[in-house]
Amino acid sequence: MNILLVCVGGISTSILEKNIRDAFGPEKANWVVEAHPVDQLESLIDRFDVILLGPQIRHKFRAVKKVADANSKPCEVIDSRDYALAKGDKVLKRAEELLS
Repeated sequence: MNILLVCVGGISTSILEKNIRDAFGPEKANWVVEAHPVDQLESLIDRFDVILLGPQIRHKFRAVKKVADANSKPCEVIDSRDYALAKGDKVLKRAEELLS
């Protein structure tokens, strides 16, 4: 699975990215998570299976969802508590649920 975290490019998203990667475990070693600015979404979307938005850009959800839907990719805003506490395991679990 390839997970795209879209954000403004802040430090907190890179912390969450690392924590999600740490939650992969050995059985998911080939999975990918990357954080990129939302303005790069259209050029990157083909490489990813699920799109998760940082809560600080929830106001851009409609535009992101439009691109995601056009590419048949699930998309959701990350729970603000999980984001604030960088709960990579919970965010990973939600990404998996979106794909099932």
